Amino acid sequence: MSFFSKSLDKLKGALRKTAAVLNTDVRTLFIPGRQIDEQFLTELEEKFLQADMGVNNVQRIVQEIRQRWRLGGIRNAAEAETIVRQQLLAGWPSQDRELRLVAGGPSVILVAGINGAGKTTSIAKLAWMLKNQMGKKVMVCASDTFRAAAVEQLAIWSQRIGVEIVKHKRGADPGAVAYDACEAAKARGFDVLIVDTAGRLHTQEHLMRELTKIRDVVAKRIDGAPHEVLLVLDATTGQNAIQQARSFGAAIGITGIFLAKLDGTAKGGAVLAIRDQLNIPVKFVGLGETPQDIETFDPGRFVEALFGQSADAVDEK
Repeated sequence: MSFFSKSLDKLKGALRKTAAVLNTDVRTLFIPGRQIDEQFLTELEEKFLQADMGVNNVQRIVQEIRQRWRLGGIRNAAEAETIVRQQLLAGWPSQDRELRLVAGGPSVILVAGINGAGKTTSIAKLAWMLKNQMGKKVMVCASDTFRAAAVEQLAIWSQRIGVEIVKHKRGADPGAVAYDACEAAKARGFDVLIVDTAGRLHTQEHLMRELTKIRDVVAKRIDGAPHEVLLVLDATTGQNAIQQARSFGAAIGITGIFLAKLDGTAKGGAVLAIRDQLNIPVKFVGLGETPQDIETFDPGRFVEALFGQSADAVDEK
């Protein structure tokens, strides 16, 4: 089994809650010889909604199948499955999912998210990937100075991974920490600076405004910064993640999503709803608790995992 196969199997395992709906329920609709009718379309819509794909997204897919069926373009369930896969893969331009890094550095990645979303672990995964898979010299900045043990947790992760950290005491001004980190990254030739930010509830506007201060600090110290603003979303929150993304996007301009905790308890269809409703690309998914449990988001692999196709079958294509 190739690395790709193992990676797909891991993603399938992480998506098993959604894949269970599609594989045991929707997949039974796509049986050879079954003809399309209104009952088929109703069942298909119900199962996709259970997978948390979002009302608008599901309605668009089902309507596309209905129109082609009525026009005589398709007749059976197997043909409908092809349309479903095409629709799920549409609207994911590859350039949107690429990490924005500048030549010569330092590239600044601002990371935001509510407390409990998995932000610290996601930063560790991102730092590990940048260092070990992309060969970058990485520094992390502990600007989450208010949450108990946040600085200590990030310091432990940075030591494990082998990346440097800039930190102050708990309760310090987050903007001051970001300032010092920017100066250190420039002076010492780092390729990437990942700035942690204090976890905010997206409903607390006065706290959200503090995020803009950190963004403004890094913008003044490094040209073009922040080059990426990643929002960490807890995949288990489903549709609530949509509102979080809207609020954070309005405050600091989100450029990409890191979907965390995609570990088997989540309905991964929320990825499709996020793209459909917000037009914000999902760039990374977290598949476990170790730093290595990170995948760049690949729509094709994601759709295969949703439908429960075996990795060996995909690998043989």
